[in-house]
Amino acid sequence: MAASRPLEHHTRMTLHLVKLCVGASSIDDLADWQRHNHRRKTRDGKPCVYHPTHQSPKRGTELLDGGSLYWVIRGIILVRQKLIGLEEGTKDDGTPCCDILLAPELFPVRPTPRRAFQGWRYLEADDAPPDLKKTKGNQIASMPAEMRKTLAALGLI
Repeated sequence: MAASRPLEHHTRMTLHLVKLCVGASSIDDLADWQRHNHRRKTRDGKPCVYHPTHQSPKRGTELLDGGSLYWVIRGIILVRQKLIGLEEGTKDDGTPCCDILLAPELFPVRPTPRRAFQGWRYLEADDAPPDLKKTKGNQIASMPAEMRKTLAALGLI
């Protein structure tokens, strides 16, 4: 008689993207740019922000299972947005692209230094910086964004 084996449980880990935010020097800059440039509605009519990119992520199912896009602003991951879709798109010059659809809300995260890179990269859930909670006792969240960036660049937070 063969020994019974426990059922294997395949738990899927949430996967994220990390991307450089070129041209923005703060979370407010990113919010202003998105508010005035890349807003639209999803196919089911929900408001979203979109970001065109050359390559379409191959692991889209994992990304859309609770993933976020983490923005690197001046060498530091400062904020994230929830991923809500991936669609074929067209850039202003007519070339095809992938539109990364994002929920409009920005969530500040613990500042985390990140070296420059091209395009976007996958970010495993275990490596993603935690959100900054806006609670009375959270001194990091209550600091001005520029101070958080400076302290993170110095490796102090």
